[in-house]
Amino acid sequence: MSTVTAPPPTLIPVLIIGAGPTGACAALELARHGTPSVVIDRWEGVYPQPRAVHLDDEVLRILDRLGVAERFAAISRPGGGLRMVDADLRVLGEFPREGVSPVTGFTRASMFDQPDLEGLLRDRLAETPEVTLLGGREVTAIEQLDQGRVRVHARATDTGEEQVVDAEVLLGCDGANSLVRRSIGSTMTDLGFEQRWLVVDIRTSEDLRQWEGVHQVCDSTRAATYMRIGPERYRWEFQLLEHETAADFASIAALAPLVAPWTAGVDVSTLEVIRSAEYTFRAAIADRWRSGHIFLLGDAAHLTPPFIGQGMGAGVRDASNLGWKVAGFLDGSLPADVLDTYEPERSRHARSMIDTARLLGTIMTRGGRAGDTLRAAVVPVLNRTPVVRRRFIDSATPPLAGSSLVAARRGDRLAGHLCPNTVDGHRVVDDLIGPGWALVTAAAPSPTDRRELEARGCAVVETTARPELAAWLREGRTTAAVVRPDRTTVASGREVSALVALLVTLITPTSAGVSA
Repeated sequence: MSTVTAPPPTLIPVLIIGAGPTGACAALELARHGTPSVVIDRWEGVYPQPRAVHLDDEVLRILDRLGVAERFAAISRPGGGLRMVDADLRVLGEFPREGVSPVTGFTRASMFDQPDLEGLLRDRLAETPEVTLLGGREVTAIEQLDQGRVRVHARATDTGEEQVVDAEVLLGCDGANSLVRRSIGSTMTDLGFEQRWLVVDIRTSEDLRQWEGVHQVCDSTRAATYMRIGPERYRWEFQLLEHETAADFASIAALAPLVAPWTAGVDVSTLEVIRSAEYTFRAAIADRWRSGHIFLLGDAAHLTPPFIGQGMGAGVRDASNLGWKVAGFLDGSLPADVLDTYEPERSRHARSMIDTARLLGTIMTRGGRAGDTLRAAVVPVLNRTPVVRRRFIDSATPPLAGSSLVAARRGDRLAGHLCPNTVDGHRVVDDLIGPGWALVTAAAPSPTDRRELEARGCAVVETTARPELAAWLREGRTTAAVVRPDRTTVASGREVSALVALLVTLITPTSAGVSA
């Protein structure tokens, strides 16, 4: 009697669990560097419920590099920033984020509906030959094998068919209840904020004629948030009282008293409830983001209360930081210790955004009636304080430090900062650089240095006739700067040859070369 031997597991370079914005962006970032990946998701299509509604200019710059910014513009609208108001909607403080960033060239604040963005990202995945998306599959187990490989067991949600895949690298983009996080023994550290809120999305053809930004209602009885996210789409969030649940607000009649301050004069029958659901807003961060070749990204690694709209964007930033490093590690152009830089680089910014969101949530909700009185007096003062205004307005990634990929030296003013993207008012720098590394320089490299750069696929972007880049170098009191694929500056200096020598130590030569 013969036996049937099961086929060996398929071996792939990168397996990504979760096809939400974080997982999709990670796959597209890997593809930009020629690295194939397989993305597994439990849903066959886009998860339909509205969730994230805001992203900033840095995240939009990342989406542009991934090829979806133009399509995103068609499904989004500019946001005005943030207003803190009292229970009667009187303005206590205003923190504007209007217009276009002169650094990135993109709108400072964009409002959108997450399922629409996920649809764009899935369309982009379908156009990308390096990416295979497997929907309708639930991951059941994860094993770490010898030599850093990872084995993943999955089951088809419709037929129950089992599948086993081996990967050289596994990216866990599987959300707050991450199986990947549990599999590596990582736990979430509670950062001291947990509240139950009602999240309501409403469609109406009526213009509510409100300020085109986020309204944060500071009220210890019932804090709330309001924002317009589309031509006919509006979002409200209300802190639930101890005895309340979402079931108490299942109809527009039950919701009408809550939304009344913004809908006065509007016929209630024109308001269509798209969703009314309870969410627990939490502040937490994983105690470690990596084990071997397994990494946590997005909500699997950190949870941000939604008050400053940075939760989804943090996951996209994770993908942008890690994707090119994994690609370089796998193709041999970067050393293995490049993977050690991911958590130290990203955790600082993620924690900063969590702390800012937690602070705003505390200001909005805590202290009882005495707190309301104090807020009415203190928030206008905070509104005039530059350091506070920057904290609520500025979502920019802080300068990176303490990493082998940021060679910060005494007097180096640009190391760790993002390279600007605009030239003569146009977004062109990212296109000039392409997917790889760059030397931005006011002095032409020697022929020998240029050959070294070309051998490593490093673009040479000269600042002649590019005044914004020339000004950036002058402000840094330097002649040239080395820029990573995620547009972070590795180092700057006056000696071009010294910067080229630094690159030689970081990157193993490849067969491709570019210049600009």
